[in-house]
Amino acid sequence: MTINCKGKLIDLTSPKCMGILNSTPDSFFDGGKYKSDADFLNQVDKMFTEGATFIDIGAYSSRPNANFVTEQEEIDRIVPVVRLITSRFPEAILSIDTFRAKVAEAGVAHGAAIINDISGGLLDEKMLETAAALQVPYIMMHMRGTPQTMHSLTEYNDIVKEMLLYFSERIARARSLGINDIIIDPGFGFAKTVEQNYEVLQKLELFRILELPLVSAISRKSMIYKTLDTTPAESLNGTTVLNTVSLLKGAKILRVHDVKEAMECIQLVGKIQ
Repeated sequence: MTINCKGKLIDLTSPKCMGILNSTPDSFFDGGKYKSDADFLNQVDKMFTEGATFIDIGAYSSRPNANFVTEQEEIDRIVPVVRLITSRFPEAILSIDTFRAKVAEAGVAHGAAIINDISGGLLDEKMLETAAALQVPYIMMHMRGTPQTMHSLTEYNDIVKEMLLYFSERIARARSLGINDIIIDPGFGFAKTVEQNYEVLQKLELFRILELPLVSAISRKSMIYKTLDTTPAESLNGTTVLNTVSLLKGAKILRVHDVKEAMECIQLVGKIQ
């Protein structure tokens, strides 16, 4: 189970870690945290030192009720960060967290190697064609609506069955256009209640039927801190618990704010398996 990132084959047989780097002022955990080039570079260096294989860069907060950001503003936020990181870390494997084709194209043009799309190509009709043309790995997530509307779109008859049908359709569409490396993300927190998030996690092994690598992006999310009646800042321990569950149920990439702790999960679960 490998993906091709800028000509380098990454083996996902052993799970990998994707560090989160937000260049947004309003992300739910680290929005506005990085004020300078040095701040960004220090954080990237820290994540690579702690064992991250990928860095996922986002410039549009996808938290519920997030502020709208124009396409150009998103490009203006993300491209300088990509250029900064690739100039200091030329071997870095960067992912662009966007649902817009032009933003993804701009990120890849400046050195990124993966597209991470929360909408599975449904919010920009050009996204799948762009990913195919760029020939980069494509992460497709499950979501309904937009970041502004998803909190009201949580009615399902059978959530896992409906998610599997969604992925089957989106994967078929992506394959028909020539996207070779596809990764799936169940989208914890996106158009799902807290209870639905835990149902998806409890049944996560069912997604193996798709025979594709799976990302678990659960880090410090509301399904943790609402359940524990705490805050994102106090949710590292809960994140570690649910990352462990994710690995035991087949996740191949942990997308996290805290790389060191996620790598410890990978190492210890590897001992069990």
